[in-house]
Amino acid sequence: MSQEGNIRVTTIGGNEHSPIRVAVVFEYSTLLGGERSMLACTDWWKRHDESLDIVGVVPPAGPLIDSLKARSIDVVVWEKPDADMDNSSALNDLGVSLLKSLLQTQPDVIHGNSLSMGRQLGRIVSSTSNAIAIPTSCHLRDIVKLSAAAVRDLNELDSLIAVSEATGRFHTRQGVESKRIRVIPNGLDLQLFCPREKTGSLCRELGISSESKVILTIGQIGLRKGQDVLAEAAPMIVRSVPSVHFVLVGERTSTKQESVDFERSISQSFESNGLSDRLHWLGRRSDVEHLIPECDVLVHPANQEPYGRVLLEAAACGIPVVATDVGGTSEIVVDQGTGLLVPPKNPGELARATIEVLANDSVRKVLGHRARERAIKLFDVGISAEAIARQWRSLYSSRGVNGRTIDCNRGEPGASAQWHSR
Repeated sequence: MSQEGNIRVTTIGGNEHSPIRVAVVFEYSTLLGGERSMLACTDWWKRHDESLDIVGVVPPAGPLIDSLKARSIDVVVWEKPDADMDNSSALNDLGVSLLKSLLQTQPDVIHGNSLSMGRQLGRIVSSTSNAIAIPTSCHLRDIVKLSAAAVRDLNELDSLIAVSEATGRFHTRQGVESKRIRVIPNGLDLQLFCPREKTGSLCRELGISSESKVILTIGQIGLRKGQDVLAEAAPMIVRSVPSVHFVLVGERTSTKQESVDFERSISQSFESNGLSDRLHWLGRRSDVEHLIPECDVLVHPANQEPYGRVLLEAAACGIPVVATDVGGTSEIVVDQGTGLLVPPKNPGELARATIEVLANDSVRKVLGHRARERAIKLFDVGISAEAIARQWRSLYSSRGVNGRTIDCNRGEPGASAQWHSR
């Protein structure tokens, strides 16, 4: 954002005894992994931590708004204009729109729930005519190549929370300052995601035999998640495990032609191998904690994965995983211990490992039991929620502020605003 936007943020003092109000800025109004991970933390904070007061800053028209309101979390809807992250004019419009919405939240800390929102906050910080007095942080939930401009934006923030060691290392190698990065893995509600007796409900829903072996794959439908590799592996798996069925949970969110073609190619691959009746598309589901225990193995064929939430969910449910060894996956899945890891983009190895798990009930049970034990030790949502809260409290204490004035005046009437200590 350019200086012409004339956005200024200054401190005017405040009350140290109020809860710390954290404005969490969401890039989308969806309920994918990043949103669900933050919601799990908010649930924990509402039960266990009265020092935080969360408000969601959310684009309109999506299920996330309803989920936040159902939790009695304040919501500020911000109109998110289309913006090319390398286009200064578009980013100026985006930044001003976001900042005007932030004015309504009276935040003590501002947190971007994604790399893109962190980058936008960094641009706001760097473009203020006075040093920003409100602590800023963001989550690094992606492993993506960054431009030099993106690195500069992120380095303007006070704190960056990486969801895995692999994610932190990846961004440090690109020039993001390591002193700003804190690794805090995602966590789960282990009472919600837990081992359950198989009821046969999924088989009944699909109209298949209760004796069927069920492979479950959960994730956004797209090249990064590698569902096409599973489609290539399917004929090999069926030859060894004739009763197997493949269940895909997730949606395609991109409207790009390459994404449309990718989704179509999965069905075409099953069809060309005479396996159309083995493929079941379930789309977006809100009951994955019940779906996972109904499967025999969760297969995660991703080509890129910072820290797959679905891997945590399977582990917590005591279901073994076959996953590609990419990104932060090995920080969740212990090869030959809680699941099997295979190279990415290798349908032969994916098939071999999946067959190995499906063919041996005792191996499957041991892997699932160990996965649940590891989840209890490492993946409870309270661990990550407490760590994030400590990070925000530390940022707030280091600034020692609780009231401030923000002027967002671009020459339009009514564009400036002020708030005072609560």
